[in-house]
Amino acid sequence: MSALSDLSMPSSNLSEPVSDVLLRIEELSLHYGKNQPPVLQIGNLAIDRGQTVGISGPSGSGKSSLLYLISGLLKPSHGKIIWNGTDITTLGEGETDRWRRKSIGFVFQDFHLIDEVSPLENVLIPASFIGWRIDDATRKRAHELLDQVGVPLARKSTSDLSRGEQQRVAIARALLFDPPVILADEPTASLDDAASKTATDTLFSLTGSNRTIITVSHDQDVIDRCGRVLRFDKGALIDDSANIKEKAELA
Repeated sequence: MSALSDLSMPSSNLSEPVSDVLLRIEELSLHYGKNQPPVLQIGNLAIDRGQTVGISGPSGSGKSSLLYLISGLLKPSHGKIIWNGTDITTLGEGETDRWRRKSIGFVFQDFHLIDEVSPLENVLIPASFIGWRIDDATRKRAHELLDQVGVPLARKSTSDLSRGEQQRVAIARALLFDPPVILADEPTASLDDAASKTATDTLFSLTGSNRTIITVSHDQDVIDRCGRVLRFDKGALIDDSANIKEKAELA
């Protein structure tokens, strides 16, 4: 069996040893219609804390569906998604939102930025869901993240930025609350080669060695940065292996 692990809450069994497993999937399936084949079907899968995991496969193979399921943005038809001893499929909508805010930073394929507001205001959007007043420490972190990703703070509108800069704003926003896990859905899909390399460098350099990264991508450069690769086809996991390129570099 592979490795996906426990994130936000300790296991209720106090006699169990602390596990490196961060996320565990058990008998997971997603169906969109009674007589339709499953969009995604996985028996058992685990991911360890601190792993970088690339998810690859042809379009329509269930890759992005898996990312939305493990983030709690989508509910499965059947099965368990267990982060840090907590099965998030049993949580209500409000509980799931609170768990995700503490645990997950999500980088969306289409950025999901608000064009009319500044890069800083876009990075601060997650904080606005908590309360009407954003504290100085959170504003300072947003400033620092934008500086780190190389996005001009003076811009009044995100629509004035290049596509590559917009993606870096999205990465900064995902890191605002310093989550232990980053999920990225095709983070370079709409970027040219130069912007794609910069976004990839930014994603992997800012996340740090203790953070878990799970990314869906058709971009081989992104997949090559991952220590483990899950390959999907027609909704099924067909290969789970250590990254051959990374193993060669470590040898």
